[in-house]
Amino acid sequence: MADLFEPVTVGKWTLNNRIVMAPMTRNRATPDGVPTDLMATYYGQRATAGLIITEGVQPSTVGQGYMNSPGMHTPAQTAAWRTVADAVHQHGGRIVAQIMHAGRISHPDNKHHAETVAPSAIAAPGEMFTATGLQPHPTPRALGTDEIPSVIDEYAHAARAAVDAGLDGIELHAANGYLLHQFLAPNTNQRTDSYGGTPEARARFVIEAAQAVSDAIGSERVGIRISPGINLHGAIEDDADDTAATYRTLVDALSAMGLAYLHTIGDPTTPLIEDLSHRFAGLRIVSNGWDPVTDAAIAQALLDNDQADLVAVGRAFIANPDLVQRWQTQAPLNQPDVNTFYGGDHRGYTDYPSV
Repeated sequence: MADLFEPVTVGKWTLNNRIVMAPMTRNRATPDGVPTDLMATYYGQRATAGLIITEGVQPSTVGQGYMNSPGMHTPAQTAAWRTVADAVHQHGGRIVAQIMHAGRISHPDNKHHAETVAPSAIAAPGEMFTATGLQPHPTPRALGTDEIPSVIDEYAHAARAAVDAGLDGIELHAANGYLLHQFLAPNTNQRTDSYGGTPEARARFVIEAAQAVSDAIGSERVGIRISPGINLHGAIEDDADDTAATYRTLVDALSAMGLAYLHTIGDPTTPLIEDLSHRFAGLRIVSNGWDPVTDAAIAQALLDNDQADLVAVGRAFIANPDLVQRWQTQAPLNQPDVNTFYGGDHRGYTDYPSV
């Protein structure tokens, strides 16, 4: 049986252990999406994770969702990411950028008044936090069929920029109701062209984006995150047969590409995630959900039960930069301060103590 603390080869990388720092939005970049030295410190502190997956990184100005989220589409952003990559590598870690186009989960005030686009012109429910407070999500403009190749090119450009900046690869964010997921979900994708209308057509955009980034940097440097049936941010997948057909089409295509890993969100014992896990030829990262919080025993059980090859951990890494050591020695954990999760300075970000 695999041990949580043993090395593992994933795609292009040999990782020091099977514990993955999950991607978590922290909103500490500049208003122009440039990573800061504080971000380099934050990720460097957590480099004992086998793999760090960064917070969501927008591939274009249009793709930005949240205030002060980092980008990977300007020279200044790429140069700053090199500082982050160097900080992680100096401590022996590995780091990949999660490329996240927010699609309709956005607001123009957060991205220098750029437009908002999505598969279909359907506004997301709820509100977006902006500098002037909560505002309703705007109705996005539906992407034209002829525009889709240029959006796919944005993903490929961001992947090349990430590797040029010294990061080890990228993760495509096709989960949690953002743009790639918006193409997968039938209620957010009501297109009648070749990118909508059937499970196979709805999976096409994600497949083409995955192929483009694989062509750009090599499939062995690419992972993808999916959340079938999680229903976040108004992307609803409540027809079991349709959802299964969509994700089986997607995962079969991704497996044939030779991606480094498949990262699933949700209970791995559900029939669909279990099926997708075994359809995929590469390694599997599991985010077990939000409740209960994953601890070392839960993580090891996922490996023992052949439900995962690596386990992603979120909140515990926020408060414990040395989480791997604490789990190994069964040391007590710092508790995260939820009031400092999003935005701010070093408090609740780089000032958590190590043992």
